[in-house]
Amino acid sequence: MLSRPPNDVMTAVVSLTAREAAVLRLLARGCTYVQVGDRLDVSVNTVATHVKSIYRKLEVRSARAAVWRAFELQLLSEAEV
Repeated sequence: MLSRPPNDVMTAVVSLTAREAAVLRLLARGCTYVQVGDRLDVSVNTVATHVKSIYRKLEVRSARAAVWRAFELQLLSEAEV
C-alpha cells in the first residue's frame, strides 16, 4: 500500500486559487452552496465547480474531508474560520 508524503511535501503540491480558498473558508464556516454563492456573488453552479476543483486538489470526496485536509496542510487556520 502506498503511503502519503509528509504534510510539508503535500503543502508544496496543493495550491488553491484565491477563489477556491474563499469557497473553502465559507464551507468551513458551515455555509451552504447557496450561501457561498450569495456571499461571493456567483451562481450555485460556479460554487459547485470550485468545490469539485478543491476536492480534486485535496484528494477528498466531501466538504468535511476538504476542510479537515486543509487544516492538516495548513491551508486553513482556526483564525480564518
